[in-house]
Amino acid sequence: MAATSIGSPALAEPRPGRTRAQAIGAYCRRNPTLVVGLVLVLALLAIGLIGPVFVDVNNAVPTSTIPDQPPSSDLPLGSDDQGRDMLAVLVAGVPLTLRVGFIAGSVGLLIGIILGFLSGYQGGVVDTIVRMVVDTLLTVPGLLVLIIIANSIKGVIDINLMALVVASLAWMHPTRTIRAQVLSFRERAYVHMAKLSGMNGIEIIVRELIPNLLPYLAATFVGAVAGAVLASIGLEALGLGPQNEPTIGMTIYWSISFNALLRGLWWWWVPPIVIIVCLFTGLFMISAGLDEIANPRRRRAA
Repeated sequence: MAATSIGSPALAEPRPGRTRAQAIGAYCRRNPTLVVGLVLVLALLAIGLIGPVFVDVNNAVPTSTIPDQPPSSDLPLGSDDQGRDMLAVLVAGVPLTLRVGFIAGSVGLLIGIILGFLSGYQGGVVDTIVRMVVDTLLTVPGLLVLIIIANSIKGVIDINLMALVVASLAWMHPTRTIRAQVLSFRERAYVHMAKLSGMNGIEIIVRELIPNLLPYLAATFVGAVAGAVLASIGLEALGLGPQNEPTIGMTIYWSISFNALLRGLWWWWVPPIVIIVCLFTGLFMISAGLDEIANPRRRRAA
């Protein structure tokens, strides 16, 4: 007895006389923000997937080329002070940065879903404990905690461990917001009908609540990934990331360490910043585009 999903997009049911492809095309024209955001993020993903076909990522290691070379036909983005091809650094570093964001965002959202649904649906002592823990941890400066954690394992940190460090604080906001949504949804008529039909709490969460919250969870995931990427870049820019990996944050760290700005080596720090701007613009536009799907008021207006 699954209820009609409040989060179902307008293109889910094509109008009479219109095919599914036409419905999707009409939705994309009505919601270009989501399309542009997806194009930006997919373009960055393509750098990591297709880039190695055209660029030798082995040149992303030190002493692979002549240091401090400006952009040229041989080195389109120049080289840094350590003799690394900056184009190869970006091709190798963008997927690593996205990997940290996706792992940390996924882990944080998974924990947030488990705690948020249990807390919001069960209520009582479970809700009190989860709410107190989340509210308490949210008052602690997150960046300071991450710096302490990353600094304590400095020297042995790698990409996966970096993602787990960021994920250690990436679950609190999803937990809080998902709990608030579940508190509202658990009083809906279809949830009461599910209880009367004999469903237990886990069945109601899996078969009724989660399907109706999928668009909201998708938007939350995008926000979690953006926050995780920002946190990882911040830690790496402070030198607390994987020292031997050419991530975007570590590239910025090395450019700061070798005074690239003062020395006029703009090709060392400008491309990573452009990548960061494109990434966060894409994620923001995806989140804004998903708001029409997750927000019934905006969907009705559209």
